[in-house]
Amino acid sequence: MTTTKLAANFHKIGIVGRLESRSVEQSVRRLQQKLKEHHKEYCIEQSLADAMEDFSCPAKDRHALGAWADLIIVVGGDGTFLGAARDVAHYEVPMLGINRGRLGFLTDIMPSEMEAGIDAVFAGDFQLEDRFLLRAQVHREGSVVAEDCALNDVVLHPGQSIRMIEFDLYIDDQFVYSQKSDGLIVSTPTGSTAYALSAGGPLVHPSMHALVLVPMFPHSLNNRPIVVGAQANLCIRIGHKNNLPPHVSLDAQNHLELQHGDELHITKYPYSVRLIHLQGHNYFETCRTKLGWGNRIENNEHEAEE
Repeated sequence: MTTTKLAANFHKIGIVGRLESRSVEQSVRRLQQKLKEHHKEYCIEQSLADAMEDFSCPAKDRHALGAWADLIIVVGGDGTFLGAARDVAHYEVPMLGINRGRLGFLTDIMPSEMEAGIDAVFAGDFQLEDRFLLRAQVHREGSVVAEDCALNDVVLHPGQSIRMIEFDLYIDDQFVYSQKSDGLIVSTPTGSTAYALSAGGPLVHPSMHALVLVPMFPHSLNNRPIVVGAQANLCIRIGHKNNLPPHVSLDAQNHLELQHGDELHITKYPYSVRLIHLQGHNYFETCRTKLGWGNRIENNEHEAEE
């Protein structure tokens, strides 16, 4: 697909980040200089501006930034990107990640490549990828009492209790099972490399429109991960046998409270995250690098002759 036309519309650039280290501040200042060279109008997230001393730049809160910008550049780790993506997803503004964290599945441009990467993006030399999110709603006595979205996963868990929880799972109004476990992870393909992977779930390529349901330490060995279509409607009914009502976490950052008898409904969010990669981005190369997969075995001609 061609992206040059899209790049031509990148006039107002929003900068999002969390000042966790000196390196983030350095990257933001370098980014500011690069945007000046390209004669771009730019604005920084208000909380980041407040944390940086002697930084002269217009500032807006994250939601105002999403409504204003043509492009959002996130400086930080995947956690920072996840939070920004949830906050600005409904504006569907393209997002670019500069990695100042550890793994960098979402913020995949390294600091040493930042200037060259920004040049390439403004020249239209990039790939655009849509990633869908999940919407979680808590239904209580027929009404929605809480709602939020997640890019990685929605996790039902016991909170601070060490007791297992009991719940019933329905998919598209069809009963699937009653389960007693430590909880359930409902993951997008984006989140399949995160918590779901640690719990034994499969990796799902980002191009797949699918949900992964991974039980957490189920009481029965017959419970296995399930993969369903992204358009599926999931309903988790919380039983009254639980001593304490379980909790719901979204991307391990936001939380929803449950009560006995509540229903947790999980569906595809109506908006998507538009993620920018540099040309040549390779998902499997990222997995090899970040997850420590083995590299290709090259044949040694001398050993082959022996």
